[in-house]
Amino acid sequence: MFSIRVYGILINDRRQVLVSDELIRGMYITKLPGGGLEFGEGTRDCLKREFMEEMQLNVAIGDHIYTTDFYQMSAFDNKKQIISIYYFAKALEDIKAPLRDSPFDFDEQQMRVYKETGETETFRFVDWEKFSEASMTLPIDKIVATLIKNNF
Repeated sequence: MFSIRVYGILINDRRQVLVSDELIRGMYITKLPGGGLEFGEGTRDCLKREFMEEMQLNVAIGDHIYTTDFYQMSAFDNKKQIISIYYFAKALEDIKAPLRDSPFDFDEQQMRVYKETGETETFRFVDWEKFSEASMTLPIDKIVATLIKNNF
């Protein structure tokens, strides 16, 4: 079984990369914003929906960056293979979602959500000079971080 994931690389005018810090079933993960493709949905529409759901942010989807070209088992379900697709994304409006200065800086509301659902997230920007594969938790995000740093 496959899980198709779609992620966005959003770089602001200060050359900072948007990342998502997430607490999922007790695991702390720093990843790129995005999520799962739903049935009947195109990959670009998926990414637009994910930004709207997670950040209430309208984005334009730019060029394709990378699609997974190796086997990657899901970190959460050992019966699923992950295929991740990455695009550049551009904010079409000011970001209204709270942005944090440090990793995993969840507020009380986010921790209430975690207690109810087993997952929560928050967002922050990482300076271009500090952004690298070490900034990311997930194996495919690490590859994309290196690719971006080396080519863009």
